[in-house]
Amino acid sequence: MITILCLLVLLNVTIAKDVFTIGGLFHEDNYQAEMAFKYALERYNMFNHDIEFRAQIERVTKTDPFAVSKLVCSMVSSEEGVVAIFGPESKEVDAMVKSVAANLEIPHISTHYLTKTTYVSTTALNIYPDYEMLATAIATIVQNMDWKTYMIIYEDNESLVKLQDVLKLTQADSPPVTIRQLDSSEDQRPLFKLIKQSGESNIILECKTHRILDILAQAKEVDLLEYFHNYFLTDLDAHTLDFTVLGTNANITTIRLVDPNNPILQNTVRDWEMGELNRKQFVSIPPTEVTTEAALMHDAVNFFTTAFQELHITEPIVANKVQCGENEKWEGGFRITTYMKIRPFLNALTGTVKFNEWGKRVEFAVELIEIIDKRIEKTATWYPENADHLNFTRSADEQMQQIVENLQKTIVMVSSRIGPPYLSYRKPQYEGEVLEGNARFEGYSMDLIDAVSKELNFTYRFFLTADGAYGTYNKKTKEWNGLIKDLLERRAHLAICDLTITHSRRSAVDFSLPFMTLGVSILYSKSKPSERNIFAFMEPLDTTVWMYIVSAYISVALVIYLIARMAPGDWENPHPCDQNPEELENIWDMKNCLWLMLGSTMSQGCDILPKGISSRMAASMWWFFILIISSSYTANLAAFLTMDKMAPSIDNAEALAKQTKIKYGTVDGGSTQTFFRESNFSTYARMWTQMASAKPSVFEKNNADGVKRVLTTKNQLYAFLMESSQIEYEVERNCELKQVGGRMDSKGYGIAMPVNSPYRSAINKAVLNMQEDGTLNLLKNKWWKEKSGGGCEESDEGGSSADLKLANVGGVFLVLGVGVSIAFIFSIIEFFWNVHTVAVEQKITHKEALINESKFAIKVWITQKRTSPGSESSSKADDTSLSRKDGNYHDSLSAHRQSDT
Repeated sequence: MITILCLLVLLNVTIAKDVFTIGGLFHEDNYQAEMAFKYALERYNMFNHDIEFRAQIERVTKTDPFAVSKLVCSMVSSEEGVVAIFGPESKEVDAMVKSVAANLEIPHISTHYLTKTTYVSTTALNIYPDYEMLATAIATIVQNMDWKTYMIIYEDNESLVKLQDVLKLTQADSPPVTIRQLDSSEDQRPLFKLIKQSGESNIILECKTHRILDILAQAKEVDLLEYFHNYFLTDLDAHTLDFTVLGTNANITTIRLVDPNNPILQNTVRDWEMGELNRKQFVSIPPTEVTTEAALMHDAVNFFTTAFQELHITEPIVANKVQCGENEKWEGGFRITTYMKIRPFLNALTGTVKFNEWGKRVEFAVELIEIIDKRIEKTATWYPENADHLNFTRSADEQMQQIVENLQKTIVMVSSRIGPPYLSYRKPQYEGEVLEGNARFEGYSMDLIDAVSKELNFTYRFFLTADGAYGTYNKKTKEWNGLIKDLLERRAHLAICDLTITHSRRSAVDFSLPFMTLGVSILYSKSKPSERNIFAFMEPLDTTVWMYIVSAYISVALVIYLIARMAPGDWENPHPCDQNPEELENIWDMKNCLWLMLGSTMSQGCDILPKGISSRMAASMWWFFILIISSSYTANLAAFLTMDKMAPSIDNAEALAKQTKIKYGTVDGGSTQTFFRESNFSTYARMWTQMASAKPSVFEKNNADGVKRVLTTKNQLYAFLMESSQIEYEVERNCELKQVGGRMDSKGYGIAMPVNSPYRSAINKAVLNMQEDGTLNLLKNKWWKEKSGGGCEESDEGGSSADLKLANVGGVFLVLGVGVSIAFIFSIIEFFWNVHTVAVEQKITHKEALINESKFAIKVWITQKRTSPGSESSSKADDTSLSRKDGNYHDSLSAHRQSDT
């Protein structure tokens, strides 16, 4: 009895169920979508007892729309009929199915990317995101990447439709976007070689999923898949690929609709595996490999069955067969699709599902993800309601940490150039030492990168740029050289030296924060002290003038001698007591005339003066003459002693620009030259005009040649314009140089790197930390003052103009010494002549006379002398007596000779 009741209940339940058929059209390669369709219906039937859906799965061709249309007509004309048709994926066949379903008003639900359709149907729904909104999402992502330039590689015209909004991002003043289509053959390497030559590192790749890995592998073959290359894959299934086979550190970014970590997706995949296992088939599908089409099919089936059940409860839906070509329509089709357009479906695998009035999906979420080794990390999400922005899921610190971790996995190539103190060759510390790699170099740049690498924990390798140039753009060849070229061609991750951050370079590469601030200044040589001449006191008057003065001295002395002989007033009475002398005497012999002239010349006067009118007139003329000569000599001497201070000199750029005697120049092709060439400031523009027109050229190949020219140009007639930091270095090592004036501008040295380098923020943070903790100052002191002969002490340039050094007046002391020495020699000659005279007159031997005169000369305390020599005893007695007024022995001898005469 109980068994019968159970059977009746079961029979009633079975009879009460309404069974509806849903058609599914799939291709042979749509295995995941077919499973999603099949097991979504099974799961619905498992938990719902009022309605049962049966799946009618048909595998169709991709190339025969007519055969597919016949199959669809056969499905809808069966006794059970179909309440909806899902698929197929092929766009050619899909258009035919859509047309048949539209005529019969049977709901047709698509799950693939569609652009504008030629046939509009009120019963057609496409759960794939609307192509226009998806294009907006992709454009917003590209805009947030902040790429200055990028290249688009596309597969077909439909791919360009997906990127239509990206193409609109290009501004009038920005570089044009380069577009390249994939070659029809499988070999894409010629295309990537062209991309490599262009120097582009940001690439947007739009192609089918199955081609992505092969295309990227070919890019790697031409070195276009390195750390500093950025790829944005716009295919929604790119995240299902295994990028580890590429073995690359390139930054690969893509988008997806399905989150593999979604518990609903994981449960769904488990249902698929269990369902296949029940059918004796083992299938393993990781959630990370679930395709977008399969997830969309799962959501489409669940959405349709849910909406159908809700409508069926309010008013039962009756399924009936319809015939193609007989203008029959199914009454429930329009009702179902209309309801699905107004009802959003939540908690789907691909986010919220919502359609507009045309059956296009307008509610979805696009996740931006990065492929990092074996990990896939979500970085941001795009939502239609805020179409111009991205919602980032990682904080700035987390993003920075990830970038640093990526940097640590590669060897950072650093390009530089030789130029002390920034970089120079290291000398071996002992004989036989072999220097390799980074050990070959030393300098400020090495220490700076080493400090940055220790903070960020990466390894680096230094190499020298091929042409040794900083980086200048050639307008004719439209190419950069030097360090900038190394970065553009991706031979280097970083470039460091005394590389100035300029507008033109900033348009080609990125720079870190300045690690050193500086400005253009003037390097000039210090005034060289004139050669010292101990006879400098002779130079105020020309040699000819000195000869004329000596000649005038002798000539005038002779004239006065003759005048005094003829002038009666100069003949005097030798005995004033005798009023009527028989003889007159004239004291103006040649000796006295010369003495008078010399005394007046030295401004000392004389104990005898002329008394005649004519002789006095002649002496007055000499005094007038010597007054003018002495005054002129004094004035010229003062001017001569300060003449070395009157050398050409400058104190700022304004003074340099106003004069034309001192030439000045810069490094040819450097940033300093660019500064003057492009400056609108009148002073600097005038300076550039003078430099550009100077003959011979005032420009030098490098700073070393400019410094050498400053030092070797005579009379300080060349100044070199260079950056103040390098001037400080040169002045520290050469005390003959100096910096003139202040900085003409303000700029900085920075670490250069390719545009949009992901590690730029990390480098900036490291530089900022070193600036705050004083590391940068310590490095500068080390290489500017402590290393390689630095530490030149500042000295007073030439001293004060009032200072007289011994070298200036040493000749005066020499003349004094020589004159006194000559006088002493003459005194010895006079002494011996006097000894001879005494010996002859006193009739004694020369020896006795010499002894007597020498003894008397040694007794310095005796101030009187006898008129005639006597015995030694009498001599001693007479030592304390006054033999005669003045005790002048020579006067007595003179009187004796006169009496003899």
